[in-house]
Amino acid sequence: MSSGSARTRRWLLDFAPRSPREVDPLMGWTSSDDTQAQVRLTFDTKEAALAYAEEHGIEVEVREPKKRAANIRPGGYGDNFATNRRAVWTH
Repeated sequence: MSSGSARTRRWLLDFAPRSPREVDPLMGWTSSDDTQAQVRLTFDTKEAALAYAEEHGIEVEVREPKKRAANIRPGGYGDNFATNRRAVWTH
């Protein structure tokens, strides 16, 4: 797996579930009557997300993004198989 950084510079507004999910007794599917749990809004800045929530009377809990580890080296998956590698790499 590779950890990309695409779409990581945005802020999300997820709605908290208002009712618990239930298991359908016949089919075994998990379902809920809460349609807002499916809504996910994106914003370019934290301030824009907070302004939207305040304007619409939505109670918020802000979770700051985690810092990336400093030991991530640049390059892609193909670099693992490059002929000019400095270290031996095997499967």
